[in-house]
Amino acid sequence: MLYENWFKNPGDVPLLLEKIAGYSQKTGPIRLMEVCGTHTMSIARSGIKSILPENVQLLSGPGCPVCVTPANIIDMILSLSKRKEILIASYGDLLRVPGSIQGESLLKRRAGGANVESVYSPMDALQLAEDHPEKEVVFLGVGFETTAPGTAACILEAAARRLTNFSVLCLLKQTEPALRSLIEAPDFAVDGFLCPGHVATIIGADRFSFLPDDYRLPGVVAGFEAADLLYSILELTRMLAENHPALKNEYTRLVRPEGNPAALALMDKVLCPAPSDWRGLGHIEDSGYAIREAYAPWDAMKKFSLDPPEATRIPGCQCAQVIRGVIRPADCPLFRNVCSPSNPVGPCMVSGEGACAAAYQYE
Repeated sequence: MLYENWFKNPGDVPLLLEKIAGYSQKTGPIRLMEVCGTHTMSIARSGIKSILPENVQLLSGPGCPVCVTPANIIDMILSLSKRKEILIASYGDLLRVPGSIQGESLLKRRAGGANVESVYSPMDALQLAEDHPEKEVVFLGVGFETTAPGTAACILEAAARRLTNFSVLCLLKQTEPALRSLIEAPDFAVDGFLCPGHVATIIGADRFSFLPDDYRLPGVVAGFEAADLLYSILELTRMLAENHPALKNEYTRLVRPEGNPAALALMDKVLCPAPSDWRGLGHIEDSGYAIREAYAPWDAMKKFSLDPPEATRIPGCQCAQVIRGVIRPADCPLFRNVCSPSNPVGPCMVSGEGACAAAYQYE
């Protein structure tokens, strides 16, 4: 109803902005963070930052799955692509992400003859395995809880079909441990969160209650239209002005408090929590997913005895600081000067959900 009211009455937006300004005058400067790549792009595309009061700042957090995948993992995948018997299937964004050496990407490897295919879903990768029985098809399962059910379903289907030439390199990550790590870092300086609507459709709005309960930080589960985002910002500024942090679900037309039980059960059957490395956040226990032992034949990490090389810092790239909200994309000295979508140094400029790509294109 809230979305319908604001979206269908755009003439009321000035009133909404007036309310945001009024609340922010009571609090002083406010720093709000979105942790969803689609939010990042929606905010940039709609120009929301340009109409907010000057003392309300929006920052992008670790919400782009491609961006938080470390360079040494990309290096490991690039090394795997050299094997003639392997066909790597991936979402398009990941093909362009450079490893620790600028210019080295799966897209470049494909141009050089490597077996690399872009797919829209895990099931597309499964079909590739059926169509190419002579190849070992490896699907790069990247994403947060949003894409985890589809990846889990794909592994179950591979097991049901007994496709022995198919496996998944599980790069899936969990949102809550990353946010906890971010909040507990010494340089954390955020007053409230726009919680990811897509993730919440799977895990439920209630899974973000740790923000007010454990850290006294307000959170609003937000949709993706400009009206969703503006109303969510209003709710955050109101809670801050009233000094009453809570969790609100603005995206009620899709997000339930308990989430999607069927999707959660599917994930639990195939996947289990595992430690994971994040670009910008480092090593976080139980922040990723691993494939359960029962489905080990379809686990590429085990099947090919993969071991990531030692992490290497990309010279000049400040994606890690952008991901943590410490700096804005334009604060990076490489932004627009050296790093651009046609010549990306880091993943934040590559991904369609990356903060640097959004700033380059729209801001």
